Order: sequence, then structure tokens, then C-alpha cells
Amino acid sequence: MGLESTNYRNVNENPCSMCMPMGAILPFKGIEQAMVVLHGSQGCSTYMRRHIAEHFNEPVDVGSSSLNEKGTVYGGEKNLKQALDNIIKVYHPKMIGVLTTCLAETIGEDVRRITADYAAERGIADLPIVSVPTPGYGGNHPEGYFLALRNIVEALAEKTEPHGKVNLIIPNISPADIRELKRILQLMEIESILLPDISDTLDRPYEKPYTKIAKGGTKIADIKAMGGAVATIQMGMTVADESSPGKYLADAYGVPLYHLPIPIGIESTDLFIQTLSEITGKPCPECLTAERGRLLDTMIDSHKYNFQGRSVIFGEPELVYAVAKTCCENGIFPVVIATGSKNDKIKQLLKPLLERSPEKVEVLDEADFNQIRACSRKSGANIAIGHSDGRYLTEQEGIPLVRLGFPIHDRVGGQRLLSVGYTGTAMFLDRLTNTLLENKYQTYRNVMKKKYFRGSHKRIAGER
Repeated sequence: MGLESTNYRNVNENPCSMCMPMGAILPFKGIEQAMVVLHGSQGCSTYMRRHIAEHFNEPVDVGSSSLNEKGTVYGGEKNLKQALDNIIKVYHPKMIGVLTTCLAETIGEDVRRITADYAAERGIADLPIVSVPTPGYGGNHPEGYFLALRNIVEALAEKTEPHGKVNLIIPNISPADIRELKRILQLMEIESILLPDISDTLDRPYEKPYTKIAKGGTKIADIKAMGGAVATIQMGMTVADESSPGKYLADAYGVPLYHLPIPIGIESTDLFIQTLSEITGKPCPECLTAERGRLLDTMIDSHKYNFQGRSVIFGEPELVYAVAKTCCENGIFPVVIATGSKNDKIKQLLKPLLERSPEKVEVLDEADFNQIRACSRKSGANIAIGHSDGRYLTEQEGIPLVRLGFPIHDRVGGQRLLSVGYTGTAMFLDRLTNTLLENKYQTYRNVMKKKYFRGSHKRIAGER
């Protein structure tokens, strides 16, 4: 019983996270008519746009400055300016994000200065160009995600008159999850500014003619108005202050900040609804109360199966924390919890939760799947929850995987997985319970046959 923390070093095989610029691309894809450019080699942008496109099953355009040997030696300023010219000519964006890669950071490119010079030389005054330092070796994709959000808010937010809207800073969750959050806000009649909003841009309806940049996303005018909001709810319990857009809005404009977990599970969803009511004075509508009751009924229906579950949970820190809480609520107690980040905050958040657990829990940071596999085998885990890189747990350890998070490459529909709110939690819980049941029915007959049938067969043969 209790919490054990293991910190592995020199991790470099099958990592549980990806590089910083991968995560930093995603927030820009949730802003209206925004385009993003990677300052680095062509291979970086090709790899990242393919990786993101395979998860969302949508076309994802990412520009590149195409640094080559000459640019590496003499500097890539000319390449970057040419890339910006091309992006403006082809896409006509309302905003451009410029992300750095390992190569650009290693040679010491001053991207902020280059983009400022570019805007002055071209006479650009109404096109925000936001640069974000994201070397692959500087962190991982969840850190790149929030650092990009922080830089976007710093660049665009302004001091405005109070307008009564609630800022909602959203971590890397699915478009379906974001649509559910918007539905809850609509039911409660709360005006809000969601950042980023990929609910349409990375899960777009089929339309003709095709457009290079999808419709939707957070409006730039709304980002500028975030400084006048009544409050900010940031679903970023583990985010460092220097990467926190909510912290910046609190410090620069005095917008009250509420740190909340992703609303998965009964407790976290209750907290989300209660916080919205506290901020706005709007009560929880009866339809949401009914949805809560259906979730409780779902928990009652499934508890007799879930108590046998022992879970390994891995992925981005925010999602891992939310899922761990939900599993503990439903008796699917975690035995291994892993992230690819070195994040002390999640350990602090998990400690009181897991000290009450009847299972000994291994917590891995900066983890790779070799370590996760070894710990899962040792701890007797019988269900895994996380992105599709965890398929190794199924293939090599026989532990079934419930896919959740980013990336999901070996199944379709990752962008449509709903897990937040009362309704989303019920659907997520059904996925967990049915996976446990399927595994039970697949394996127990073999166990019974080995234990009883073969023995009976031998006895019958002997009698004959």
C-alpha cells in the first residue's frame, strides 16, 4: 500500500512522449486562420505533420524554413523570411506561429528578432507572428503545448474593459471533448473564451471545395479580450508557472485563476461545474444533474467487474492525473503511473490519492515503454490506459489497452473519443469495463480447461 516513486535516467528507448515542437503545433491549429512554420530542416515538419494527421485523420499543413548545410553554417534568417513570404502568399493566414527545432536552437537563431525585422521590412502591422522556442531537447510535447499557449497569450492579450466571459485554457484533449465542454457551458448559459479550440479545425466536416485552413478555432479578437475576463479556468494542474497562460493573465491583468483537473470522473466534473457556478452565479441545470445521476448508475452497474481491474496509466501529465482519479473512484486501482515528463507536481498531486489505494503504486517519470512494461509485468496489471504506443503492453505482455490521448495511430476515431463531463466519463467507464470483461472471457476458459478439462480427460482415459 502507498506510493513509490522511481526516477529512471538515460531513457532513450520507446519514449512515452514526443518532442517540444510537436506539442507546440497543436495550439496554433486551434486558432482561427492560423498557420505554423518550423524553423529547421524539412524532415522535422514532414514528420510532425504526418504524425498529427494520422491521429486526427485530417490534413495538417506545417510550413518549414528548410534549413540546409549552408543555412546551418551561416544562419537561416534568409530561409525563414522566405518561408514566411511563401506562407502568406499561399495560405493568407490571420496569424503565424514560428517554432524552432533542435537545429535552429543549436546554432543560436534569434527567431524573435528575425520575425520582428521581417514584419518591419514588409510593413506588416495586422498579422501577428508569434515565435516560440521549442528545441526538441528542451522538453517534451506537453511542455511545448503549454509554452506555445503562454506565448500566444503574451503576444495577443490586451487590457480591455471587463466583459463577463470566462477564459477556459484547454490541455491536449480530443475535439469531441472540447465540443462537450462547449455544450456544458451552453447549457449553463455561460459566455466563454476557449483556447485553443480544435473542435472544428482538427475534426472538420466534409465540405467542398476544400480549404487550405479549416474553419473554426478561437477568434484572435477573443484572445485579445482575455485580459478582461471575469476569471480563468486552466485545466493545467501540473503546468509550470513560466509556461502557464493563466498565470500570465493573473499577473498582467489581474484575472483570477482557477487550476482544475480535466473533468473526467465524478469528482473532477463536479468541481468543474461548481467552479463555473461560483464564478458566474449560474446554477447547474437539471439536465446536467440527470447526466450525473446516469453516471452514478453506470458506476453502480460496473463496480462488480471493475474491482478486479489493476491499471497501468501513461501519457501526458494532465490526462494521467485525471484518469488516475477516475480509476480510483471506480476500483480500477492503478499499479503503474507513467509520464514522459519530469514533473514533480504530478507526484505531489498523486500522493494523497494513492496513499489511500490498497495497491502499491509505481510512479515513473521520464519513462519509456521498456520500463513501463517491466513494472506492469511485475505489478500484475491487467488493463492499460493511454495512447497507441502502449500497444507493446498488449503485444508483449498480454495487457489489453484502452486507447486514450495523443497519438492514436493504430485505430481510427481518436479525434471522436469522448471522455469528459458526466456523459463522457460514463462512455469512458464503459470502455474500461468492457475491456476488462473481454479479457476475462478470453482467458478464463483457457484457465478452466487447463485446470479441469485436461485432468478429467486423463482420468477418463485411465478408467477406460
